Amino acid sequence: MNPKPSFVYQLVSFLIVFPLFRIFFRGSTFGNSNVPKIGSLVVVANHGSHLDPPILGHVLGRPVAFMAKAELFQIPLIGFLINACGAYPVKRGSSDREAIKVATAKLEEGWAIGVFLDGSRQDNGKVNNPKAGAALLAARSGSYLLPVAIQNSYRALGTGRLLPRLIPIRVQIGEMIPPPQTRSKKDLELTTIKLQQTINSLLE
Repeated sequence: MNPKPSFVYQLVSFLIVFPLFRIFFRGSTFGNSNVPKIGSLVVVANHGSHLDPPILGHVLGRPVAFMAKAELFQIPLIGFLINACGAYPVKRGSSDREAIKVATAKLEEGWAIGVFLDGSRQDNGKVNNPKAGAALLAARSGSYLLPVAIQNSYRALGTGRLLPRLIPIRVQIGEMIPPPQTRSKKDLELTTIKLQQTINSLLE
């Protein structure tokens, strides 16, 4: 079973994200044939700016759910939009275990879950200090991992920038990587390193 994008999701993608990515940032996407259209999927990417989540949700051709702070869901318009677009709430100060549990439930529903491998924006746009969360999600759910490289988003609207620079953003989608064989620390680390190397090589 595959969740269908809501009307609001499609509206936001078509009216806001599409012109923003395709026209203002002259966006381009490569490797779309690597994206499975149905079934659970852990989408793993580098993180350079706040542009990354909506861009990923637009270019893959299927809805992608991201973790969002629970407080955002209390803001009327923002809460409505992010909920409609598949975001799932995680309370401030909650454990990583709780976040993993919520994400695993979304995967069991057939969602694609978006994970930024570093967990936070990086000044150089590369994967520098990868976390094992994506590998653990894949191991728990049996989902494949899809490495995605977002080029130049950190230059367009990176940390500390208030106004965007309208430079081309390119998204390169790699080939799927199978989930770790076990949840052991060694297997999770091996898969995480492979994801880091794959994404950084796609950025070159």
